[in-house]
Amino acid sequence: MKRRNFLNRVGAFGLGYWASACGASGLRTGAVSNPKQIVVIGAGLAGLAAAQELQRLGHEVTVIEARDRIGGRVWTSRQWPDAPLDFGATWIHGTEGNPITDLADAIQARRLVTDYDQAMTYNTDGSPLSGEDEEELEQLREALFEAIAIAQDGEMDTSILKATESVWRGSSSQARRLINFILNSELEHEYAGGLAQLSAHWYDSDQAFDGDEVLFEQGFGVIAESLAEGLSIELGQVVSEVRWDQSPLRVITHQTEFLADYVVVTLPLGVLQSQRVRFTPALPSDKQQAIARLGMGLLNKCYLRFEEAFWPADVDWLEYISANHGEWAEWVSFQRVANQPILLGFNAADQGRQIEDWSDQAIVSSAMETLKTIFGVDIPDPMDAQITRWASDPFALGSYSYNALGSTPQDREILAAPVGQRLFFAGEATEPDYFGTTHGAYLSGLRAAEEILSL
Repeated sequence: MKRRNFLNRVGAFGLGYWASACGASGLRTGAVSNPKQIVVIGAGLAGLAAAQELQRLGHEVTVIEARDRIGGRVWTSRQWPDAPLDFGATWIHGTEGNPITDLADAIQARRLVTDYDQAMTYNTDGSPLSGEDEEELEQLREALFEAIAIAQDGEMDTSILKATESVWRGSSSQARRLINFILNSELEHEYAGGLAQLSAHWYDSDQAFDGDEVLFEQGFGVIAESLAEGLSIELGQVVSEVRWDQSPLRVITHQTEFLADYVVVTLPLGVLQSQRVRFTPALPSDKQQAIARLGMGLLNKCYLRFEEAFWPADVDWLEYISANHGEWAEWVSFQRVANQPILLGFNAADQGRQIEDWSDQAIVSSAMETLKTIFGVDIPDPMDAQITRWASDPFALGSYSYNALGSTPQDREILAAPVGQRLFFAGEATEPDYFGTTHGAYLSGLRAAEEILSL
């Protein structure tokens, strides 16, 4: 099982907003009588959603973005013209009731369905798992999640690593490899946090939508491009300070300054934690503490393109029981869904951070060692590769947020809360139910817009 199986819940404000985003009548229909100057920091999905809703109702909105492109952690590479690749967000996770599905329908974006059931798992020596291995894997999975469930019922929070130590204790070397694989592929890859950092109480406090897992034929960037239409967006504006105790508010960048009645901050959690953007006066202490307690996770990608597929063409997911924790455990094939001989390998959490210091050549060589173990030493070298390093990206400093040991879901509500009815916050990290997702980012932007509109 790859995806979490949680209740499907829609926020009270969501349905009207989604209708508005797709051209139907939303919660608010008339233009405001007293337009305000609003600056939105960040042109990711949260910032674009907030800007569109505020501008639609008559406010004067400027979006400022540090990068030379829109999208933030939605980034479609077009280095291979016939194969757009998503460096950041890739899938709509659960299509039923998901607002990103509505946005995709509105622009008639072509989508491809991947199937977690179309999977094959390989043992450490490269052989497919035997029936006996599959049975042991399932038994260990049940034991691990039973141990986590017991920890969740405990009074004191602990890490996933600590919660599962009873399963690790006394395990054979083969069992430990299987345990590593389960926890890495199902938790570290899902939530992007390390086992020692993920909160056993709260790591899975999010919600999920039902339905297929789909990706965009032309890349997730088509959603960002659609949301950006008609907006005033200033690229290359690296914010250094936000002065919010004066009227108008001042957003100071390396090049200039922007004046505003209200400011919407959609900086990624990693950037907020780095304190590279100064707030004057300082943010309230409870907000600073919430920022510090939450975790900024990491999921890096390595795309390898070959002349032709040498792996099973009818399989979407290739899984590998690595001898080393977190090393190339998950692969996606684009052969079946897109007729492209491309493999995507993932490295998450601690392993993903470790390899960022490697050269591209070293990363590709490491990936190929795993593929040669599975498919033989005579497989061809890739024609080309594309690799991400999200932890090193100064405007992200990670991939998406997770609930770290010491944090609670209330921290996301504190992070989302406006300051002085002048400074507003959005982004996936501010969304208690859908953190770490594009739909969470989008909904958070609409929520911030509604907070301004409600003043």
